[in-house]
Amino acid sequence: MTIEVGQQVPDIELTGDNGEKVKLSDFKGKHIVLYFYPKDMTPGCTTEACDFRDRHQSFAELDAVIIGVSPDSQDKHQKFKEKHDLPFLLLVDDEQKLSEAFGVWKLKKNFGKEYMGIERSTFLINKEGTLVKEWRKVKVKDHVEEALEELKAHA
Repeated sequence: MTIEVGQQVPDIELTGDNGEKVKLSDFKGKHIVLYFYPKDMTPGCTTEACDFRDRHQSFAELDAVIIGVSPDSQDKHQKFKEKHDLPFLLLVDDEQKLSEAFGVWKLKKNFGKEYMGIERSTFLINKEGTLVKEWRKVKVKDHVEEALEELKAHA
């Protein structure tokens, strides 16, 4: 079953880019901007990550943490973070547990090929762990600003 706005988010444990086990409940008391992206080091995902990086301080001032999620390995996440100086946590969802819970693991088509992958999406979770806003099929341009404006409405 997919999480919906108004519901508590699932408490699935994943490994962070730093090798530590992480659950969303570890961040209770802070807003969470949880964004799912298809793949490290690709153009759209790099742009999105760097946009979040560039506005990281603005999110932090509103008592929010940014967390990126993709199926990439811990090693790939570390390289991605180092290359682009990303100041936030990236989670390894190689078994798609969190992606499926949020309904972002989808059948995709690209150049006539079908495959399973992440549909770029962002979720705003309040300090109590309740989903308050979702953006699905995200277009990268101006998305981070839109998420920041929505956070301001909840902060």
